[in-house]
Amino acid sequence: MLEEHLPGAVTASSRRVTRSGTGRPGYGLLPAVGDWRSARADIYERLISEELGEDQTGAFLVWGDPSLYDSTIGILEEVLERGRVVFGYDVVPGISSVSALVARHRTGLNRVARPVQITTGRRLAEGFPEGVDDVVVMLDAHQSFRAYADQDVDIYWGAYIGTPDEILVSGPLAEAAPRIERLRAQARERKGWIMDTYLLRRRPSES
Repeated sequence: MLEEHLPGAVTASSRRVTRSGTGRPGYGLLPAVGDWRSARADIYERLISEELGEDQTGAFLVWGDPSLYDSTIGILEEVLERGRVVFGYDVVPGISSVSALVARHRTGLNRVARPVQITTGRRLAEGFPEGVDDVVVMLDAHQSFRAYADQDVDIYWGAYIGTPDEILVSGPLAEAAPRIERLRAQARERKGWIMDTYLLRRRPSES
C-alpha cells in the first residue's frame, strides 16, 4: 500500500507480537490481553523513539476500524502515560469489517426500530444477548455460532472481507454452519490465518 501511494516517501518498519496460548480455554481473559498489550506498547515506544525524527510523522496501519475491538489507541495512550516519549496523534477511521460485511451481504445491521449488539465469540458462548435479535460477532476463534444451529437464526458470515480472498456465506444457520466450518478450516490451512466476522439474525416468532 505504501509503495503504491507514497513511493519513495516513507520508511516502513514492522515488528511481530504473537499471542501465546490462543487455543487454551482461558485465552482472551483480561490478564493475558494485558500482557500482550504491554508487549506491544514496548514495541510501539521503541519504534517511535528510534525510527522517527523530531520533524517526522509516523503512522500505524490498522486493518479495519480502530474503534472496534482493536487496541491501537489504548496502546498509544499507554506509551504516552509512561512519559518516556511525547507525541500527538490523530485517528483516521477506516471501513470496519462490520460495515463491509453487511454491505457485501446487501443487508443492514438491524431491522426497523430494533437494536443491534456487537460482541465477541467468547461472550456469545455464554448465551445469546437478551432483548437483541441482531448480533454481530467478532474474534470468534471457536465458532460459537454452532450452539445456536437448532434455533430459528440466519447467519451472514464473511472472512478476509474486502480482500481478493473474501469468502461469504449466508442463510439459515442450521444449513450454513457446516459449510462455514469447512470453508473456514480450508482457508486457515491454506493461508495460515483467518479473520472473520458474522451477523446472527434471529427470525421473528410467528405468534
